[in-house]
Parts: sequence; C-alpha cells; structure tokens
Amino acid sequence: MKKKKRSFKYKNIFIVLFICALIAFGVIAFIPKKSQANKMIDLSNMNVEQIKEYAKEKGLKLTIKEKHHKEIAKGKIISQNIKKGVEIKKDDELIVIISLGKVDKNLYKKYKVDELGNVPIMMYHGIHNLKNDDTAYIGGNVDKSGYQRTAEAFRKDLEFYYQNNYQMIRLIDYVNGIIDVELGKSPIILTFDDGLKNNILVTGLDEEGNIIIDPNSAVGILESFKKKYPDFNVTATFFLNGELFGQPEYNEKIIKWLINNGYDIGNHSFSHSDFTTISSEKVEEEIGKLYNKLDKIIPDKYVNVVALPFGSPYNMDHPNFAHILKSTYNGVTYETISTLQVGWKSELSPFNKDFNPLFLKRIRAYDNLGEDFDIEYNFKLLEKTRYISDGDKDTIVIPKEKADSVYQDTQLEIIEY
Repeated sequence: MKKKKRSFKYKNIFIVLFICALIAFGVIAFIPKKSQANKMIDLSNMNVEQIKEYAKEKGLKLTIKEKHHKEIAKGKIISQNIKKGVEIKKDDELIVIISLGKVDKNLYKKYKVDELGNVPIMMYHGIHNLKNDDTAYIGGNVDKSGYQRTAEAFRKDLEFYYQNNYQMIRLIDYVNGIIDVELGKSPIILTFDDGLKNNILVTGLDEEGNIIIDPNSAVGILESFKKKYPDFNVTATFFLNGELFGQPEYNEKIIKWLINNGYDIGNHSFSHSDFTTISSEKVEEEIGKLYNKLDKIIPDKYVNVVALPFGSPYNMDHPNFAHILKSTYNGVTYETISTLQVGWKSELSPFNKDFNPLFLKRIRAYDNLGEDFDIEYNFKLLEKTRYISDGDKDTIVIPKEKADSVYQDTQLEIIEY
C-alpha cells in the first residue's frame, strides 16, 4: 500500500510541473509576439494600399512622398523613416518615399532644370518678437539697415520661400557640392550671424532637463515650419562669437541641441573684429580662439566656415585673408574651407567652373521696396537665373547651351539636354 501512495504522490507532482511548464511556455511565447507587434516592419514589399492599411492598424501618422529614382522601379519604396525593428507607438509619424522611376528627359524641359543656376544664401541676424507695424521702418525691418527682422516678417519670408518652390539645404553641403533637392525645386540656404539671444531664446528647462525654446525666436519659428512643411528640409547655420548665444547657463545645451536637431554652428570670430584694422596675429586669435572654444563643446561637429564680421576683409588679396583660412593659435592648427561675405546677391552653383567656395556672397534678408538688392529684388533676378534641381544629388543636369560653364573635374555624372 505504501508503494501505491508514493506512486500517486509522484504522479501529482509530475502533473503540476507539466502544467507549470505549459504556462511558462505560453507566457514566454506570448512575450515576443506582443513585443514584435510594437516594432516597425520592412515595408519594401508592400504596395501603397497595404502601407496605408498597416499605418491605420498601428495608429501611425502616414505621409507618402514620391520621388524619381534612377535605379528603383516606379511604385517601389525608396525609403521609410522608421527602420525595421524600431519600437513604434500610436501617433508616431511614418514617412514613406515611393519611387516615380527614372526621370524622363522631357521632365527636364518641363521643369526647366538648370543645375548651373544661382543659389541664394540668406543672411539674417536678429529675429524680434514684433509685428511689422511695431517698427518705424519699411516692411519687417527693426533697424534702418534691415539687419534686424520682426518675427512676423521672418514667418512671411519662410512662407515665401516655400511657396516659390525652394527647399533648404545645409550650407556645408552646398560648399561640398551636395545638392539634395526635389525635381523642379531650388536650393536655399539660411545663415544667422552674431549668436543673438533671439536666435534661440531659452525660457527654462523641462522635467527631463531639456531646453524650452521660445516659439517666437528664430529657431522656434523654424521648428514650427519644420512641422508644418516636412518637405521644406528646415535647417540653418548659426555663426557665433565668443559669447555664443549670450545665455551662459544654457549655451552648451543650446549648441548641442542645435547639432542634434539638424542645424549647424560656424565661426564669426571671437570678438567680431574688423579684419582690416588688426594684425595677422590678432586675426589668428580671433579665428583660432573661437574654433578652440567650439571644439571643447562639440568636437568635430561644427563647420569650418567663417562668416566674416562686417564682411571684412573685402577681398581675398588682403594680407589678413590667408590667416583666416589657415594658421595656428595656442599650438592648435585650424583650417577654414569657406568664408561668407555680407552681401549682396545670390551665389553661383557649386558645379559652375567659376565657383569659389572661399569667398561666398549672401543676400541680406531685408525689405527695401524692391530696391538695393533686398529680398524682393534678388528673388526677381532669381526667377530667370535660379538653380533648378533634377532631383538626383548624384547627377548634374544642364541645358546644352551651358555645357562650357560646368566644372568638368567632378565625380558626378553630367547630363545635357
């Protein structure tokens, strides 16, 4: 009888262990399925309707864009902004780019593609939280010379650029001959000098220690346009002096935030000196000291471009110019790949044989009733001379009659039509 009891006891234990194993296996099997359901999948084999259904099922905000591609067939996916395996949640923005196939040469004619056209580099300084009627000057000018702009005017500027088929690109990309703009649209570059507080005014930190940006400062306005027009490719380069953005408690956080959010930082000299009135040694201090300061905050992440204070020196033959481009300060050698002037009009395509990245012109962003190279004046000129993209950053498309003006020593494919 004792043996029977022992057998019954072991049998019960076996049953309990078996049930526990089943439960554990079920839980383990369930976990990855649930986790997998919250991860992005590869959409490359889906059609548009399937992508829409997937986005609806997951509660994603879907934006579908179309772009020509010389290698990916029409209707196939070029890219998705959320990569496979990334955790997703409701209301995440999913951007999918669908190929329109290879560009037909007839489209070049339709859009008047000309990648030897001119590119506007816009020069801004301060953006003040004012309406145009709050100032005593023309349009959105806050000062007589128009270096300071109202927030209302800046918003109108951005809207004007967008509605006239301009897309922003990074200054450093332009200097390096990388123009990634949609077919039929034109590149535009935004720059800000002096590192004024109203470029990116911080009103405090949130609970996680992130900066809170005034929505009426330049960056606050740019960020709102980034949300309103995702295809605008919002970006800008900020050229700083020694005080950076004039907010000591936030300066480093501001600079790191800008770099992490698609903006660039450049050199405007340490104390905004006139390079025509100082010694070469002082020039080296002005340039090298600012580079060294940026290197401590964002090493290898700033652009080696100098926005010349006052536009000085006013020509490349000035003896101080060479010390802006390359020299040594405090034992550290610096090298500048480009400088920016103060005015007054658009610049050549980087594919033009006469393009000189060392001394680039800018357009002063101000109103003057369409005179003296203001915004209106310059963009009227650009109606006939603007760079118009073929939509492919790896090719240079030009009208046949401009063949003699293209820079021939390039790795990019040159297409004439």
